[in-house]
Amino acid sequence: MDLKLRTELFASGKEITISGSKSESNRLLILQQLYSGLQIENLSDSDDTHHLQGALTSDDIVADIGHAGTAMRFLTAFFATQEGVTKILQGSDRMHNRPIEILVNALRNLGADIEYVEKEGYPPLKISGKKLTKDKVSINGNVSSQYISALMLIAPSLQNGLEIEMVGKITSVPYINMTIQLLHQLNVEAEFGGQVIKIKPKSTVEKQTVVVESDWSSASYFYSIIALSKVGASVKLSAYKKDSLQGDNCLSEIYKHFGVTTTFEENSILLTKEREHSSAVLKEDLKNAPDIAQTIAVTCFGLGIACDLSGLHTLKIKETDRLEALREELTKLGAEILVTNESLHLKASEVIKDNIQIATYNDHRMAMAFAPLALKVPIEILEAEVVTKSYRSFWKDMAIVGIKNEEIK
Repeated sequence: MDLKLRTELFASGKEITISGSKSESNRLLILQQLYSGLQIENLSDSDDTHHLQGALTSDDIVADIGHAGTAMRFLTAFFATQEGVTKILQGSDRMHNRPIEILVNALRNLGADIEYVEKEGYPPLKISGKKLTKDKVSINGNVSSQYISALMLIAPSLQNGLEIEMVGKITSVPYINMTIQLLHQLNVEAEFGGQVIKIKPKSTVEKQTVVVESDWSSASYFYSIIALSKVGASVKLSAYKKDSLQGDNCLSEIYKHFGVTTTFEENSILLTKEREHSSAVLKEDLKNAPDIAQTIAVTCFGLGIACDLSGLHTLKIKETDRLEALREELTKLGAEILVTNESLHLKASEVIKDNIQIATYNDHRMAMAFAPLALKVPIEILEAEVVTKSYRSFWKDMAIVGIKNEEIK
C-alpha cells in the first residue's frame, strides 16, 4: 500500500491515545511466561508484540516472528531455558541477515543447545531447551542492548541466577535500566554497577498487575509534527508519566531546540509549539536513544536546521541500514547529508522537493519519521503498511491531527 500524504490545516488541540511501549510489553511478556502471577495491562498493539505472544503461546515447533528483532532475541534466550522444548525460530529475509551470533555464543557459554539452521551466525535457529546451571557470562557491551536484556530476563529463572560482565563501552544503557526496573517491580534482586549486572534467582513472584506506559518512540512523530507546525500548535498524548523507564523520553529535552515544550499532566503529556525553533546546529549523542534518530533528522531537515547526530552504530543492523536509508531518502528531497558507520551530518537547507516518493525499506520508522513532512510539502510513502510493526493505528492518528492520506492506485 502506497500513500500520498497532504495536509490542509493542522488540527491543533487533539488528544491521541498511544498503545503501550513495545519495549516494556515484550520484556513483561517474557517475565509473565516465567512467573504466572504477573498480569499486564495496556500491552503494545504492535506486530512485534503480537509475534512474540504468538510464539510464546503456540505449541508449533516453528515460530515465525517476521521482522521482530526484539522477539528474535528475547525468544532465543527464553526457549534456551525451557527444558524438553524444541523450537525453530525464523523470520523475514531481513531477519535472516541480522546477526545474532553474540547472543548465541553467550547462551552456549551458559550451556545452551542452539544450532544455526542455515547460515552461521544468523537466524533461523534450532533451540533445544535445557536446564542452564552456569551463573556467569561475558558479552560485548557495545552491541544491541537487546542481547543483554535477553540474558537479564531469563536470569532470575536460572537455578543460580546470573552475573553478566559487559566488555567495553556499553550501548543503550536506558534499555538495560528499563529491564532492571521491571525486575525490581517483581521484587527480583538485580543490580547494575560499572560493567557488571548481578541478578539473583527467584522461583515465584506474588500476584500483581503491571500497567505498561505508552510508547515514547511513537510519541516522537507527534513531537516532529508540533515542531514543524506554527507557534501555538498543540496535541495531547496519553498515557505517559514523568518518571518513565523508557530512554526515548529524552524527546522532551531535545525538542526544546525546536520550540516544543512538554507539560506533564495526570497520565498524559501536552506538546505545545511555544516559540520558533533555534537556528543553531543541533548536536546530539543518541547512543542511549537511537530509535528517535530518524525522526530528529527529518525534523531538522523540515525546519532547515543543520544537525550532527552521533552514537548511531546500532542503526546499521536494524530492519534496514537506517543511516544509509536516511541518506538516500533525504537526498531525494534535496538534503545535503553525510553518514558514517555511527553518525549523521545534515547541512541546513531551505529546499524541500515536493511529491517525492519515500522508500521505506521494510522499516516502520522510515515511514513514520517522514510522514510529518506532509506539513511542508505533499509527499508519498511507499509500502506504508510497514507501520504496523510498532504502531498499527498510525495513519488513522495522523488523519486525526490533519495529515490526510489517500492510497495511490
